Amino acid sequence: MEKQYTRETLLTTVTELQKKLGSPALCIIDTRPAEDYAKGHIPGATHFDLFGLSLVDTTDAPLKAFMFMIHHVLELRGVSEAKEVVFYGANSDMRAARGVWFLEYYGHPNVKMLDGGFKAWQTGGAPVTTEGGAPKEAKFKIAERREVLATASDVLQSLNKKEIAILDTRSKGEHLGTTVRAARGGAIPGSIHIEWTDNLDASGKFKTDAELQAMYSRVGITPDKEVISYCQGGYRAAHSYVALRLLGFPKVRNYIGSWKEWGDRLDLPLEIPTKKPA
Repeated sequence: MEKQYTRETLLTTVTELQKKLGSPALCIIDTRPAEDYAKGHIPGATHFDLFGLSLVDTTDAPLKAFMFMIHHVLELRGVSEAKEVVFYGANSDMRAARGVWFLEYYGHPNVKMLDGGFKAWQTGGAPVTTEGGAPKEAKFKIAERREVLATASDVLQSLNKKEIAILDTRSKGEHLGTTVRAARGGAIPGSIHIEWTDNLDASGKFKTDAELQAMYSRVGITPDKEVISYCQGGYRAAHSYVALRLLGFPKVRNYIGSWKEWGDRLDLPLEIPTKKPA
């Protein structure tokens, strides 16, 4: 039985994508490492590994320059607002989710993530190729949606507000401050911990609507609240952004600078959680 989500348009299946292969109105982007792409990929897919591109200063000028750069590279990969764009990773992973989040920010009307990623594609017996031509550059008109992005300033102003939930998608060690990946270890004050991998089932696909709803509501993350997700550099946070959007949460933001920015800035508050994360 197919899984049903409030916002199904953010996911596509192997069966659905297979039917569209070769369409000029389709742009498929493989976000895995280049060596994995070279070993075999979905026919017609172009490669764009977003993993090495992070922003650690979310003040206006660096943020504007970073988002301009990502937009330009997406154009070079053939993205336009007139095409359906499908991102995929090894499974329903954070690399593909970050691609989806970027296009959500740019106001793209038809972006999806292949649920289960390349693993599901292979398991489903769908065609694989090692051939890859140069992508055709496209023009991508954007309509920036600032409401899906959070800066350090936005997060700081959100602290201690009951109507806003701050979601830490990192590992338990990072949340508790025992694993330190910035100048300081710890968590944003008041943040709720649910590791991004908890969004997925054993096969690497998103859990069902009911499972995700139960997991988030149990810790007080409900659709009536605005949710700001963070991790180390905005990748895992983008994954939980997608999960919450699948559930129909109307207000979700990715703190793109995440802990690398927050932990390095000595002027920003932090806490060392004493309770074990959920």
